[in-house]
Amino acid sequence: MKRILTALAITSTLVITAGCASEVNSSQTPNSSATAVADANPHEGHNMGDSKTSGTEENSHSGHGGHSGNSKLAPANAIAKLTVPTKITELAPVNLAIDIKDKEGKPIANFDKFQEKLMHLIVVSDDLQSFNHIHPTYKGNGRFEVQANFPQPGGYTLFSDYKVAGKAEQVSTLQVKVPGTNPNPPKIDLATTKTFGNTKANLKLSQPSIKAGQEVHLIFNLLDAASNQPPKDLQNYLGEKGHLVILKQSSPLTEADYIHAHAMKDTPPGEIHFITSFPQPGKYKMWGQFNRNGKIITADFWVDVQ
Repeated sequence: MKRILTALAITSTLVITAGCASEVNSSQTPNSSATAVADANPHEGHNMGDSKTSGTEENSHSGHGGHSGNSKLAPANAIAKLTVPTKITELAPVNLAIDIKDKEGKPIANFDKFQEKLMHLIVVSDDLQSFNHIHPTYKGNGRFEVQANFPQPGGYTLFSDYKVAGKAEQVSTLQVKVPGTNPNPPKIDLATTKTFGNTKANLKLSQPSIKAGQEVHLIFNLLDAASNQPPKDLQNYLGEKGHLVILKQSSPLTEADYIHAHAMKDTPPGEIHFITSFPQPGKYKMWGQFNRNGKIITADFWVDVQ
């Protein structure tokens, strides 16, 4: 059964440096009212800024997203505030705190679970070489906390995906800068067959080439690397056969670059199918995530959209 792909408005990008609060800047996308802040906080870090998010009605289709929900839910217009330590170094675990507030600045206390979690956080380096999908713990009074790793110097964009109770699902974007220079230039590998640990993944398309704005089926054909047979230990991941995050190569990463799709049901063994569309021409990187006996396999592929 096809899953209707839903646009998610992501309305703010905050540029963050690991230094004093006076270095915090805010750049606003259209319809954004984000402001930089430098408040004290109980975690003794720096308050990295507000990100106002305005959701769209669920099940509207504009080539973005892949989230299911009630088409009549109204946007929450929440503001997400990210707090990080004053010093961030590569490879070292970093404590992140995300506070969700209403437009008056009051904490929002109640959230709905979706895909088995209250919040999904996608942490990706701006060169699209590093990807992590983690789940902050809700501490109450609108605060979520989690540890994240930043494996290389450079900029990172955080896509915080949450659902205020009774409102439409929303995504806030925040940015973190890890000091230093990354000596490894970004690589674009258009290979369609790769091996990830004990899993071989082959990416198939429903058409010879991908055209911007056209619906396309993306098929991940999974095989056990040892037996070359469909794995028998595939399990659901967050309530689905698989999840797919797609980002367009661009600088800076914005709301127009983010797509999240969910797997179709009733597909052949070892095959995970997604349906989506790519809004603009360019190169996109995709991360398909699947569950083999409790271990999450992340299969990444580049595609070129005409």
